[in-house]
Amino acid sequence: MTHFAPVEPDTATGESADLLTQVKKSLGAVPNMTKGMANSPTLLKSFLALSGAVGSGTLPAAVRERLAISTAQLNGCEYCLSAHTMIGANVAKIDGEELDGARRGESSDAHIAAVLQLSNTIAENAGDVDEADIETALEAGVTEEEIGEVVANLALNVMTNYFNVLARTENEFPVVSL
Repeated sequence: MTHFAPVEPDTATGESADLLTQVKKSLGAVPNMTKGMANSPTLLKSFLALSGAVGSGTLPAAVRERLAISTAQLNGCEYCLSAHTMIGANVAKIDGEELDGARRGESSDAHIAAVLQLSNTIAENAGDVDEADIETALEAGVTEEEIGEVVANLALNVMTNYFNVLARTENEFPVVSL
């Protein structure tokens, strides 16, 4: 049972209504997560702003989806794991083996593997990573710009993971179990 009553777009008022309209316009639908977030317009605005910012970065969508999957697995967020596995497969066109590998912070592509490993190391150590971890990523071709974007993606993914776990958001996606 969800801890936050979903705010339905057709009955929302004020800022929540405007934000949910923005969600529908950009995604074509209003996911349950954003309906729950609409209880706090500040949270929903934060999600939309950060999501837009990371979406305009240099990391391709297929890498961002893998990062979201990896972080959801780390944080125990079945909602995000399910959503990003579906998006990864159907929108970013990531094959099943790569989607499964992302759950473990792995990829057959050395550059993507380095990005995922660094992201997991940052998340697992609250940002306090060894110099060797940074050097390993740089040697694999990860740029400083990409490292910054890894942190931005972590911020976005941790925000959505924590919200969905806390809210017990009802999962409308094909369930991918933790």
